[in-house]
Amino acid sequence: MRIHSPSMSELHAFAAAVRLGNFSLAAAELCVTQSAISRAVTRLEQHYGCKLLDRNAHSLRLTAAGAELLEAVRDPLATIEGVSVRLRTGRSDEPLSLAVVPTLASVWLIPRLRQFQELHPQVRFNFVPYRKGEDFSAQTPDAAILTGLGPEEWPQCSCDYVIGREMVPICHPARLAQRRSSGAWMEPGDLAHEPLLYHTTAPGNWAQWLREVGAGDRDPNLSTAFDQVSMLIQAAIADMGVALVQRCLIREEARSGAVAIPFDVPVTLQRGYFLCTPQHRRPKPGFAAFRRWLLRVAADDIGLMANQAEPRSPRRVGEPTFGPSRQ
Repeated sequence: MRIHSPSMSELHAFAAAVRLGNFSLAAAELCVTQSAISRAVTRLEQHYGCKLLDRNAHSLRLTAAGAELLEAVRDPLATIEGVSVRLRTGRSDEPLSLAVVPTLASVWLIPRLRQFQELHPQVRFNFVPYRKGEDFSAQTPDAAILTGLGPEEWPQCSCDYVIGREMVPICHPARLAQRRSSGAWMEPGDLAHEPLLYHTTAPGNWAQWLREVGAGDRDPNLSTAFDQVSMLIQAAIADMGVALVQRCLIREEARSGAVAIPFDVPVTLQRGYFLCTPQHRRPKPGFAAFRRWLLRVAADDIGLMANQAEPRSPRRVGEPTFGPSRQ
């Protein structure tokens, strides 16, 4: 029997263009170029021998034939897509292997992961060793949450910013009390003279933070380097100096009073955590759902932290903040 129906990709392009109102948005949704959408619609019109869309630079309008076709294919396309998603994400024999910066995994991601599993119980994870220079040359991981300055560090990957650019200084509460009583800390820039603890991969964070708070002419007194944020936090708790850390990673320590935030100003630096997947591999079933959930949860947390930070204005050390959470 001769098949009269066109290809699924052409029907998806047509339906997406009509629903979104232009070829550019349809291309972005379907992860193709605008010209690919245009060619798919043209092929569809050639297949049926009639015009389906009247289009100009600003809008698309269905013809009578186009409206008839859309009415016929819209629900079946949605049904087929829904079944396809369920079948692909429902394959329990292919867990998603994930590598994550250790401190972010233990402090931030894993405590939230049960929420994802309740929403998508069919998706399983294998957490594999994290490598700082991950290049996805090995069989695993399928995806990784890496730390860096941006997607340009991983040109062969698709990258999404997750969280981690929001930075705060922390120290032992006794250090803050002593500096406050002596008048040594009057402005954020006064921290430059303290022994400053820093991460081995980001020695420039302190200089950037000082510039952001208006103390760019002060040279940071870098003291001790650590290769994990968890060690930085413990060093601050041990009163070895003042550490600059991601706000999202010190919530419990700040809430319990183990650390103090001497100047709680909303400073955002360039370095952060990014979800990366190699472009040469097809994503595993379940990855799309995990990506959507991860970015939504991170965006919610960033918004919460922004509300908790003080407005950027000069603050005297007599007005310290002992944590980003005052819930």
